[in-house]
Amino acid sequence: MQVLIAEDDLDIANLYKQTLERRNHNVTITSDGEDCLKRYLDALYHLTYGFSLPSSSFPEIPAIKLDRFLTTGPGVFRSVNKSVPYDVVILDYSMPSINGIDVAKEILAINSHQRVIFASAYVKETLEHSIKELKQVVELIQKPFSLNKLVDIIEDKEAYEDLRTLNIDVELVKAANPTHEQILDLLERLKRIQKYRTF
Repeated sequence: MQVLIAEDDLDIANLYKQTLERRNHNVTITSDGEDCLKRYLDALYHLTYGFSLPSSSFPEIPAIKLDRFLTTGPGVFRSVNKSVPYDVVILDYSMPSINGIDVAKEILAINSHQRVIFASAYVKETLEHSIKELKQVVELIQKPFSLNKLVDIIEDKEAYEDLRTLNIDVELVKAANPTHEQILDLLERLKRIQKYRTF
C-alpha cells in the first residue's frame, strides 16, 4: 500500500514508517500540513498526468490558499475520478502551518474517495470537528495506540475478519487488491444478503 503520513513528531513518524515498511508498505512522511498537501498534490498530479508538478509551482502556494491553486493552477484536479495516489492518508489532528482537519478538507475536496485516518489524542473533539467541517465521517485512531493497532486498521484486519465470518475466501478477495472503500462495500452488501437469507 501507498501510505502518506503527516505527523509533526518526527520520532513517532519514523516509528510508523519503520513498522509499515516492515509490512511492505511504501510510506511517505511529512512533518506538517502544508508539506502533506504539497506531497499529495504532486502524487495526484503524477497519477493523473504521468509526471510530477514543476517544483516552481509549490512556493506560490500559501498555507490555506490551496483552493485557488486547485481550481486555477497547473493541475486542475476538481474532476479527479476514483483513483487515489495513496491508499491511506494518516493525519495528526494538531499540526503546524495547516492542521489535520484543513488538510483533510483540501484532500477530500480534490478527491472524496481518498481514505483519511486521523491520529489524535482528542478523539471527541476530532470527531465533532471532522463531521462539522468535512461533512463526512472519517476514521479515527486514538493516541497513544500500539503499532500493531495502526497496521490492523490500515490493512483492514477487522473487515477481513468479518468477511471470514460470512464464509468468504479472504485470500481470494485480497488477491483482487481492493481499496478500503471496495472492501467495506463488499462487506456491507454481503451482510444485507445474509440478513435476508431464508435458508
